[in-house]
Amino acid sequence: MTDIPIILLAAGQSRRMAGTDKLMQSVDGMPLLRRSAQTALQVGPVIVALPPAPHPRKDALKGMDVVAVEIPDADEGMNASLRGALAHVPADAGAVMVLLADLPEITVGDLKQVAESVQEYPNCLIWRGATATGKPGHPVVFARPLFRELRQLTGDEGAQSVVQAHKNAVHLQPLTDQNALLDLDTPEDWARWRAGKAT
Repeated sequence: MTDIPIILLAAGQSRRMAGTDKLMQSVDGMPLLRRSAQTALQVGPVIVALPPAPHPRKDALKGMDVVAVEIPDADEGMNASLRGALAHVPADAGAVMVLLADLPEITVGDLKQVAESVQEYPNCLIWRGATATGKPGHPVVFARPLFRELRQLTGDEGAQSVVQAHKNAVHLQPLTDQNALLDLDTPEDWARWRAGKAT
């Protein structure tokens, strides 16, 4: 299987974190952003969308073999990151995987399962991770014919409109538990998650 480039979306502002940065929270002894990039690198080449420098998130990736892309209009929302990172996807890539950087439970195995489903279900245009019960989540792989639509997106809705427009060509790949959806947006979310880990 040829490696699918992975866009790691990490330019958001953590607005609900009471002044702290969720992507700099420690998971497995390192900032969540670094852990997410480390996980993605074991599956394919990684392009990380970041806020403009100077920013601690860039430092968190120091020494890693990733393409760091600063998003000057990151305030617009997720789609500015998507457009900016897409510009760095190699011209010969047949698809791209989009991954949120704030999924602390996502594993290398999860990403590989979704990447492998591209080969297993070649008639689809979108391949998407889901919870064990089938609720759609991340990562999401888009075939190259959809790149033009992705480049035209604006705002902070992500690629939901593209997924919706091609809903009959989507494959959902069930992943373990809530791995595809569990993100931690508030200090309370983090406290609950850490408490659960400690039991």
